[in-house]
Amino acid sequence: MTFGRLPLHEQLAVLRTMLRRNTTLTEVLSRAAGLDLPGWYLTAGCVFQTVWNVVSGRPAGEGIADYDLFYFDDTDLSWDAEDKVIKAGRVAFHDLPAAVEIRNEARVHLWYEQRFGVPCPPYESTEAAIDSFAATTCCVGIRLDAYQGWRVYAPHGLSDVFNLVVRPNAVLAPRHVYETKTDRWRRQWPTLTVLPWPIDRPTERTPMIRH
Repeated sequence: MTFGRLPLHEQLAVLRTMLRRNTTLTEVLSRAAGLDLPGWYLTAGCVFQTVWNVVSGRPAGEGIADYDLFYFDDTDLSWDAEDKVIKAGRVAFHDLPAAVEIRNEARVHLWYEQRFGVPCPPYESTEAAIDSFAATTCCVGIRLDAYQGWRVYAPHGLSDVFNLVVRPNAVLAPRHVYETKTDRWRRQWPTLTVLPWPIDRPTERTPMIRH
């Protein structure tokens, strides 16, 4: 079955079913909800790589080294405030078989240029940070909402994720970041279709999903 061709509501149901097969991911979700971080999402590789594994017939959590937990708190941009959250996370996730990387996206602009060589304007939300990933396929975030259950943020839709298509997102990260990541991913998931970095025009966006 080509899950990328399913109607949106069915894609969301399939996504939840696939992600639940990664028991580390579901445990991180549950414990992250207990931390009650503002605007938090579990995002990036742990989400789309779980789908890639399931679609490829592999164990759902195979090869996922860390779980990215983003939150947004612009009331205190000090390292001490973020470090306090990171230390609380170490306690909450200490017995899980993978690292949980916690980051306050309100602080990213303070260190991004030094690390990646290009300036990063301050983000206004966690969603804005997810929007800036090097590949549109990576732009998926999930969290548990006390009132709505699973909340999914996918500004470029889910079809590429299900279809193992990696599409560049030339809005912030430089080309070498995209190509380094995709080279690594292709070694682990050889059936990926990796689209080239655009030369003279931005990547087209597909309709946004918020659920």
